[in-house]
Amino acid sequence: MGQFAIGIDGGGTSCRAAVINQAGQVLGTGKAGASNILSDLENSLINIVASARQALADAGLAPELTEKLPAVIGTAGANVGNYGKRVEGALPFASSRVVTDATIALQGALGDADGVIGAFGTGSVYNARRDGKIWGIGGWGFVVGDQSSGARLGRDLLEHTLLAYDRVTEKSPLTDAIMAEYGGDPERIVEFAHASKPKDFARYAPVIFEHAQMEDAIAVDIVKSAAKAIAESLDALLWAECPSICLLGGLANAYRPWLNERHKALLAEPKGDVLRGAVELAAKLFREGEGNRG
Repeated sequence: MGQFAIGIDGGGTSCRAAVINQAGQVLGTGKAGASNILSDLENSLINIVASARQALADAGLAPELTEKLPAVIGTAGANVGNYGKRVEGALPFASSRVVTDATIALQGALGDADGVIGAFGTGSVYNARRDGKIWGIGGWGFVVGDQSSGARLGRDLLEHTLLAYDRVTEKSPLTDAIMAEYGGDPERIVEFAHASKPKDFARYAPVIFEHAQMEDAIAVDIVKSAAKAIAESLDALLWAECPSICLLGGLANAYRPWLNERHKALLAEPKGDVLRGAVELAAKLFREGEGNRG
């Protein structure tokens, strides 16, 4: 069964997988639930395997082949403590390589070229490659990091809503809508916040951008603060001759109008998405394995 490999994008909202052949062509894809190994390791492992089995079935292959194939899994939290190694040891694949979501985002967007990427979905992370050297910032998780992520946007919205309820700040149509969603009861917002995971907060991101386009003051403030955080992180990675910046993830296009002009001037379309990056790294792992057997 050496002719196939699996690439997996373990996202904070959903987990996507692709099966590739020796030529790196995608034969089938699969999707399962969230894969946030920091906040929910057990279910992340279940969803990683489920997405892979679905991809195998989509390719017309037996789902049980998971145990005979190599896999690359990119997921947030792989850079924290021993989480990456724990995931590698718990997965059923013939061989597993767990890397950060930034690693697969960089590979998907730039291939092997130089440049900077920012990925914005449920979480957020940045990475850069210059003359073959790769380094990154962020990706520290929702509680202490992931600025400008969907989860942080949602959290900020709920905070603003409670401040408006307490008359510390002015309310807006958006904060009114959120209070109405919770029946006008601030305690229900607090209960939601304490019981929720990052993906639950992230579901508010689209409505924030929608209201920002309508010049809702609170929404504009939230998005402008997030855009400022993006600018600061990009500046921490950029160098004078940097050829391009690529934005990826579900919120990438929403942020484009809010970036400053000097960063907009460097924007380039990604060569591929985050899953494509996982697939390319899986192909490399596959070739390494073939070489070792040779």
